[in-house]
Amino acid sequence: MRNYFPHAAMLALAGLGALPAQAHHSFTAEYDGDQPVSVTGTVSKVEWQNPHIWFYVDVPDANGKLVTWGFSGGAPGMLMRRGIQPDSLKKGDVITVEGFRARDDSNNASGGKVTFADGRSVFTASAEDKRPD
Repeated sequence: MRNYFPHAAMLALAGLGALPAQAHHSFTAEYDGDQPVSVTGTVSKVEWQNPHIWFYVDVPDANGKLVTWGFSGGAPGMLMRRGIQPDSLKKGDVITVEGFRARDDSNNASGGKVTFADGRSVFTASAEDKRPD
């Protein structure tokens, strides 16, 4: 009888090693550094998980209709080392987000600078992402 365990284990390890590479993206692949965006609205959702956090902001458009913007941030561990904790962005917070629009022109962007209603600001994007001016 043939033992397939070593082969199966190697395949499983190789597959696990490929997951982070598939999940991570470069700034220039996803976002257009020539299309800055700045929106002010209310946080409607925060997803604090690897490989990047995502937070969503409801923003009134010119007609007063709410449009939801999704912002990609850095990795949770990196943000926590900067002092940004999972409860730093909370549902209901009014914030201004400056970043760069997604290349597909969707209402997604890199979440660079976040300014809270009290004037505090944090940089929520990955260290290698372009910073808003």
